[in-house]
Amino acid sequence: MKVLVLGSGGREHALVWKLRQSTRVETIYCAPGNGGIGGDAECVSVDLKSVESMVALAAQLKPDVTVVGPELPLQLGVVDAFTQRGWPIFGPTKAAAQLESSKSFAKQFLQRHHIPTAHYAICNSLAEVKSELSRFSTPVVVKADGLAAGKGVVICASKEEAMNAAADMLSGKLVGEAGARVVIEECLEGDELSFLVLSDGERIAPLVAAQDHKRVGDGDIGPNTGGMGAYSFPALLDDQMTHWLLQHVAIPVVEGMKAEGAEYKGILYCGLMMTARGPMVLEFNCRFGDPETQPILMRLESDLIEAIEASIEGRVSDGDFRWSQDASVCVVMASGGYPGTIEVGKKISGIADADKIDGVKVFHAGTSSRDGDFYTAGGRVLGVTARAATLPTALRRAYEAVAKIKFDGAHFRKDIAGRALKT
Repeated sequence: MKVLVLGSGGREHALVWKLRQSTRVETIYCAPGNGGIGGDAECVSVDLKSVESMVALAAQLKPDVTVVGPELPLQLGVVDAFTQRGWPIFGPTKAAAQLESSKSFAKQFLQRHHIPTAHYAICNSLAEVKSELSRFSTPVVVKADGLAAGKGVVICASKEEAMNAAADMLSGKLVGEAGARVVIEECLEGDELSFLVLSDGERIAPLVAAQDHKRVGDGDIGPNTGGMGAYSFPALLDDQMTHWLLQHVAIPVVEGMKAEGAEYKGILYCGLMMTARGPMVLEFNCRFGDPETQPILMRLESDLIEAIEASIEGRVSDGDFRWSQDASVCVVMASGGYPGTIEVGKKISGIADADKIDGVKVFHAGTSSRDGDFYTAGGRVLGVTARAATLPTALRRAYEAVAKIKFDGAHFRKDIAGRALKT
C-alpha cells in the first residue's frame, strides 16, 4: 500500500520510520518532508497552509492512507476535505481539532464535562486581563488562545509580567493571530505527563506515556519551546493511574466530543500536570506530540499502520498496540538562539556515526540536504533517540550519540530524564 505523511519535522520522520517497518507498506511519501526524511521516504512538495494544495497532491499520488503530522492542516480542515472525497485520512475533523486550535474552547469543554483542569479566565482585552488577574495568585500562566507552535505559553512570576505577556500576545507581537484572545490560568505544580490515546470516535486504546521537557534550559529555565527532549519507560505510569486517566480524562473527552456533534478520531494527546490534587489537564494536542513521538514509537512493537486503519475504520480495541518494556530517550539538538532568532544553513557532521550506536536512531526535525551533506534548516534540528533495557542505559546511548554530532551553535539540554533518575 501507499502512505502519504503530511509534515516536515522530527515527529514525521519518526512516523515514516515506523511505517516503513510494516510489511504492508510499499511506498511512503512525505510532504514536504526534510533532508533526513528523504532517506526513508519520497519527499514531495506541498503547502501545508493550503487545503487545496494537499487535496491536489493526494489526487495526484492516490495514497491508500494519509497521516497528518502537524496541527495546522487539522485546524484548516484537511480531514474534512479528504473525508468528503472518500479518501482515508488519519486525524480529527476541524471541529474536533478545536481542542487544540482554541485553548478557550478546550477550557470551556473541560468545564462542561467535569474534567479536572486549572482555574482559568478567558480575556479579549488588556482591561479584561487586568480585572481577571485580581482573582489569581502568582505565579500565573498566560496562554495564547490559538496555535503557537509550543511558544504561546508564558509562566509569569508577577502580575506586571503577566500584563506584559498578555499585551504582547493581544497586540500580535508575540505569536501573531494566535494571541488575539488569551487565557489566564493558575500555575499548577507537579510533574508534567504526556498521555496519548488512539480513538475511532467511540473506543480508545492507550499508548505508553512520555514526559516532555518544554523549557529551553537545563533545570527547566528559560522560555518555553516546542520541546527539547522526551523520554518513556514502563514505570512512568502504572496500570492503576492509566485506568484512572482513561476513565476520568480520555473517555469523557471522546464521549463529550461525540455528544457535541464533533466525533473525535485519531490521536488525542492529553498534556497533564500530576499535582497533589490529582492529575489536571494542561492542554490537548490533536495529533502525535513532538518530540514525544520519537521515544514512544521507539517502544512500539506492533504495526502502526494497523492501528491507524483501526481508527479510520471504527474498530479500535485495547489490543491495537504491543509495547517493549525497554526505556527510550530523545534529546533535541537545536540551533543557537532557539526558540528566538536563529541562523540556518549550518553544516552538520557526525549523524552517520551517531546512527551506528546500538539502539540509536537520529530523527531529522529541521534539516536540508545538499550534495550528500546535511544542513540546519530550523530551530529544532535533530531528535537523537535511543532505546535500551534501562533508562540510564538509554540516556547514556542518546548522549553518546549527541556527542558525535556537530554544527555551529548547536544547543541541547543535558538533563533530559533527570527527574526520573532522582526518584
